[in-house]
Amino acid sequence: MTTLAAGPGMARSQRWLRSHPLAVDAVLAGVLLVLVLVSLAVGHKPYGQPRFWERTPEPSSVVIAVLACSALILRRRMPARVLVCTGALTLLELVTGPGEEGTPVALAAAVALYTVGSRTDRSTTWRAGAVAVVALTTAAALFGPRPWYGQQNLALSAWMGMAAAAGDAVRSRRAFVDAIRERAERAERTREEEARRRVAEERMRIARELHDVVAHHIALVNVQAGVAAHVMDSRPDQAKEALAHVREASRSALNELRTTVGLLRQYGDPEAPTEPAPGLGVLDQLVGGFARTGLPVEVEVSSTEPRGPWFSRRAEQAAAVTGELPATVDLTAYRVVQEALTNTHKHAGEGAAALVRIARGAGVLEVSVLDDGAGAAAAAAPGGEDPGGRPGPQRGPDRGAPHGRSPDPGGGESAASGPPGGHGLLGMRERVAALGGVCETGPRRGGGFRVHVRLPLTADGIAAADAAAKASADAACRVARRREGAL
Repeated sequence: MTTLAAGPGMARSQRWLRSHPLAVDAVLAGVLLVLVLVSLAVGHKPYGQPRFWERTPEPSSVVIAVLACSALILRRRMPARVLVCTGALTLLELVTGPGEEGTPVALAAAVALYTVGSRTDRSTTWRAGAVAVVALTTAAALFGPRPWYGQQNLALSAWMGMAAAAGDAVRSRRAFVDAIRERAERAERTREEEARRRVAEERMRIARELHDVVAHHIALVNVQAGVAAHVMDSRPDQAKEALAHVREASRSALNELRTTVGLLRQYGDPEAPTEPAPGLGVLDQLVGGFARTGLPVEVEVSSTEPRGPWFSRRAEQAAAVTGELPATVDLTAYRVVQEALTNTHKHAGEGAAALVRIARGAGVLEVSVLDDGAGAAAAAAPGGEDPGGRPGPQRGPDRGAPHGRSPDPGGGESAASGPPGGHGLLGMRERVAALGGVCETGPRRGGGFRVHVRLPLTADGIAAADAAAKASADAACRVARRREGAL
């Protein structure tokens, strides 16, 4: 079967007809008037062929026909009033006209009843149709051709009933098509909103990745570059060592940036990145990098699962002690430690020390990063300078105390969540919340700062993590396909 599509000319004609309904109704009224006048001029004989122009129409019948057909011009604007007008004129024609010839003016009433059916509800259509059929059929039986049960009288009721049924059918089909179109548009809007939401989530995830990479490595580069500038003249060997650390940190930053940006490559780009995302398996490299910048970091890793109780103070054994973790949980734990140590290095000041505690229990992984705040306390001493004569660093917005909260009066560490500070803590909270975990930040009693994270390892938590990762991947794929289609 071959489907014939409307050509450009027909499409233009349909658009013109839809935009000029009054002209269409005027043409319809003119055509119907011609048909009524011809019917009035036709002579009817029993069992004989009709003869045109055998008789002259009555002037009153012509006037009634003109009025009834002219009223149809307004049938779209005032369907009920036009039906009353054409019905009344049809009754007038039945009463005053030649009864033996019938009433062709009833065609105008049938068109008006069809309009009412197509533009109102079903109950209104059938009520109006019942009234029209009863009124016109009764008038035709009393004043129309004889006998009262003649075919012309019965045909009048049949035409009115069919007009009401046709109008109701057209209205039902129009409502059905409109409902389908509305559902399709709503589904399209829902798909677009979901795609925009996924793209926004992917943008946030990439922004967090870039912040983690840049904030960590650039902070190290900044500190080492300052050390090199400070000791360049007096201790050139130490300056060379600091510059070597700058080079190593910048190289690591470039590698991680290349890996992150590689996720945005379009399909078909050569040589996609293959380096895995960082995790607790490279925790020793992260701790070693901070140790080389002057921030001593202790590591305590413990686990009760999956191999039973195990404790270690060696960062290189972190992955072995905690066992296999979901990729998203492993990456989040690494990023939390990286961001917390970066904030400690930036805000706790020289002379501070940090402690990283990682514990795996029954269905949960807990990560804590604590610092003693010794450098900040020295900077806050009278004079505001450290022993080297330089102003001590102040705590930035990432390390502010929670609004309206004070350290735990019981002597422990505050478990209250800090306020939204800089992008580091904000990104940390977003990462943890995406996996269904809990992130607590706040100052410690006696000085220092504490970051504590609980990440679920239950089936529901792992499923949520996998769903979040899949959603991000799907969004990235859709963005890539859209970019490829745009090109």
